[in-house]
Amino acid sequence: MDGFVVYILYSEKSKKNYTGFTSNLIQRYKSHNFLETKGYTLKFRPWEVIYVEFFNSKSDAMQREKYLKSGIGREFIQHIIQNL
Repeated sequence: MDGFVVYILYSEKSKKNYTGFTSNLIQRYKSHNFLETKGYTLKFRPWEVIYVEFFNSKSDAMQREKYLKSGIGREFIQHIIQNL
């Protein structure tokens, strides 16, 4: 796949979410849930992917990730979580 994915992960157990972007969602998901040995996502496992958006350019994906981490973006994420 050429392109990038902005994704939102959610930990039902910890009631936490995480937003990121990648060019390989499957590998990144494995990293968050199984492979990483340090970092934020390690302590809130297990994660599930609850939302994805696809982009053709890295800069567009980075811009959307930044937006989702803003105040209005976090409200959007909370709306998604409330409707799970």
